[in-house]
Amino acid sequence: MAIGATIVSAATEPFVPALLKPLLDRGFKTDALALWVVPVVLILLFATRGLSAFLSQIALAKVTNDGLMRMRSAMFNKLLNVKLELFTEQNSSTIANTVVYEVFNGSSMLVNAVLRFARDVLTLLALTGYLLYLNWKLTLVVGILFPAVTLVIRFLTQRIYRLTRESQTATDSLAYVVEENVLAHRDVRLHNARQTQSKRFESLSQSLVRLSMKSTAAVAGMSAITQILSAVALSVVVSIAMVQSADNTTTVGGFVAFVTAMLLLIAPIKGLSEVATPVTRGLTALERGLDLIDLNADECGGTFNKARVEGAVELKEVTVSYKAGNAPALDRLSLCIKPGETVALIGTSGSGKTTLVNLLPRFLDPTSGTVTLDGINVRDWNLESLRTQFAVVSQHVAMFNDSIAANVALGQVIDREKVQRCLEAANLGEIIASLPAGIDTITGHNAMQLSGGQRQRLAIARALYKDAPILILDEATSALDTESEMAVQEALRRLTNKRTSLIIAHRLSTVQCAHRIVVMDSGRIVEVGNHAELLARKGMYAHLYQLGFQSS
Repeated sequence: MAIGATIVSAATEPFVPALLKPLLDRGFKTDALALWVVPVVLILLFATRGLSAFLSQIALAKVTNDGLMRMRSAMFNKLLNVKLELFTEQNSSTIANTVVYEVFNGSSMLVNAVLRFARDVLTLLALTGYLLYLNWKLTLVVGILFPAVTLVIRFLTQRIYRLTRESQTATDSLAYVVEENVLAHRDVRLHNARQTQSKRFESLSQSLVRLSMKSTAAVAGMSAITQILSAVALSVVVSIAMVQSADNTTTVGGFVAFVTAMLLLIAPIKGLSEVATPVTRGLTALERGLDLIDLNADECGGTFNKARVEGAVELKEVTVSYKAGNAPALDRLSLCIKPGETVALIGTSGSGKTTLVNLLPRFLDPTSGTVTLDGINVRDWNLESLRTQFAVVSQHVAMFNDSIAANVALGQVIDREKVQRCLEAANLGEIIASLPAGIDTITGHNAMQLSGGQRQRLAIARALYKDAPILILDEATSALDTESEMAVQEALRRLTNKRTSLIIAHRLSTVQCAHRIVVMDSGRIVEVGNHAELLARKGMYAHLYQLGFQSS
């Protein structure tokens, strides 16, 4: 519909000089018929053009927004299913910029450019045909203009493409600085780093300005060169037309009509040269979105399904290397955990504890070795079925800008009574009850209206609600004060009852009730036993205990 309206709009332009030609040939001698026919025809032509322009914009908006919605949905669904390596290779601001802004700008520029291109091409063809009809010899002179304009567009388009890609990278860097300073606003003020961060932002802004100026210069140069070439062609045409007029081979009306049509021809030629810029920028922007969809593989799992596992976990000679040449995070580690057993993982920072537990729900895949759940390799499990078996409470709590009930029942149907029981078990009952909307209170960005300890207890309530057979606690009580910890420990004991549990903790109160304590160092297991046994061995666990492990 948009292109059809454009055809109507473009087709009206050549008729204006054609309509005026008879009048010019007659020296503006009018009769009764011309007095009303010409105004009516002009009004009809411009009314048709205005209506077609209106319809084309409505149709264009519909096409653009529908296409944009589909592409954004495809990109967001890709983010929900893509391999997790993407989130370590690209920062969140770059991904958000691509999904929200790049595709919008790209699609808008590209669709508008295509519409302009269609209009200018149709206008150009109509005018060229009319010029051939008026004077084919002069039209051949005008035709020399097209190859020259094409060469200019080709050269400058390549430069605009390169500058646009560089500008995208510079914009991502600038957005990342903003994101960092938003997340670290307290640290920036605490360490008086405002001046440093301001200079950093200004430096990246200046780089973006330089790229923008270079791009503007390329666009302006394209327009200027096109104008000069058009002026040269017009000058040659006028000179030749004057010679033909002296030989009485053309009339005054024909000459004026030809020049008028040629002047009208300059606009679409200039438009075709300028359309290269939004097309290039639009394609470059959409290219990032298409790369996100096409160049990033989805997570792949097997076909094995099981409603609820018994909870037997085994790692056999597992090695995990994040980067070639670096020391492995896990080095040929083997560990067997029985159903219902509670195992605490202890070790210094970087010993591989978190890496180990991330292998179980396949947030990571081992470089070598195998990980099995109930005797089935985790690679053979259907990913959705596999991850249903795990509940994770991490030291890094992630909450959504939704109600407390929706955050607790994340991914499941909300049972309000069950939500309330889980909140009370996590020692949040009184706090939630004091909120104006109770469990329907909107948490805000990452539940920042709650304290760190309250957010962590909310994560514990989420784990209680999921009721998974395997529980992973990664520093689950690190943000709790002593009084809150005592209340939550009872909830955790109920939660770990008859469940396979892996606990990463630095507090004695959390690990001393474990069936086994696994002490790790440099990606390997160095000690295994209960609290009393490990203290008696006077090894690494005893050393950590003496350093203040019991109160850290």
